[in-house]
Amino acid sequence: MTAPSTTSRRSATLTSLINMLRGGLIGIAEMLPGISGGTIALITGVYERLIDSAAHVTSAAKALVTGPNRRAGFLAEMKRVDWLLIGPLVGGMIVMVLLLAGTIESLVSTHVEASRALFFGLVAASIAVPLLLIPRVRRSLPSHLGGVAVLVVASITAFLLVDLASGTLTVDPPLWLVFVAAAIAVCALVVPGVSGSFFLLAIGLYSPTLIAVDELDVAYLGAFAAGALVGLVTIVRLMKWLLDHVRRFTLLAMAGLMLGSLRALWPWQQMAPGQDQGVGELALPTGSILAPIALAVVGAVLVIGMVFAERRLGVLAPSRRTESAQNLLP
Repeated sequence: MTAPSTTSRRSATLTSLINMLRGGLIGIAEMLPGISGGTIALITGVYERLIDSAAHVTSAAKALVTGPNRRAGFLAEMKRVDWLLIGPLVGGMIVMVLLLAGTIESLVSTHVEASRALFFGLVAASIAVPLLLIPRVRRSLPSHLGGVAVLVVASITAFLLVDLASGTLTVDPPLWLVFVAAAIAVCALVVPGVSGSFFLLAIGLYSPTLIAVDELDVAYLGAFAAGALVGLVTIVRLMKWLLDHVRRFTLLAMAGLMLGSLRALWPWQQMAPGQDQGVGELALPTGSILAPIALAVVGAVLVIGMVFAERRLGVLAPSRRTESAQNLLP
């Protein structure tokens, strides 16, 4: 009796350590613009379990607010959460973020051109992720044209939105903006290929957020956590609905948004006087261009390696059942 119990405890401990490591990798990904936490979750084999648990948490919150049996409904849904996964995973994420937030922010702030080049390569290669998730089925010419239109419109929209933020870096952002940004950025945990940190970088909240983590700014972190929770309950559910019902157009829109958002990561930008971060005016390459190009290639290779691993694991190959279902969709 003792030996099996000891073996079981050792197995549980080993599993928890592995899940903490997975969480740490996801935490690092969430701090690097261009790498999606959802992509890392796919590679480490916990994506579906993570999404299922998130769905139960949101259902628990809904039951607690709407009833009818609020307490019973809340507890029933919370019991369905895979806590053996979620607990160590979230713990690993928190530890890694607290340990590395200041270091990563310092590197990004000190080496602006180099970090932009690296992130440019990461994001450019990551555009392949949503495209590879599109089911491969025969479609009519109008359907193809519609898909191209969605991709182009999303790209132009993202480019213009980033351009509107040109020259801005929010040093002391209002808490309402932090709340809204966190609600949108949390989608990166659900949608592979979408980087929450990149979104924060594009709107000028990347450095302020990492600084707040490093300095333990309670007000900022509280607003960010509240926004992330709201995003998990609302925006994430919306994204899941879109992926279930209009999957192809949703994935094309995601790819287009990523393509247009590369505007914010072009390594050579003309900054306003006294500004060394944020988004500036696009400029031609100047000075030594070999290092930025090399870093962009390194970033692209990292993502290509992850995509290759995902394809080897079969997570980026749509199932036949999914393909059949997509025949019913536009």
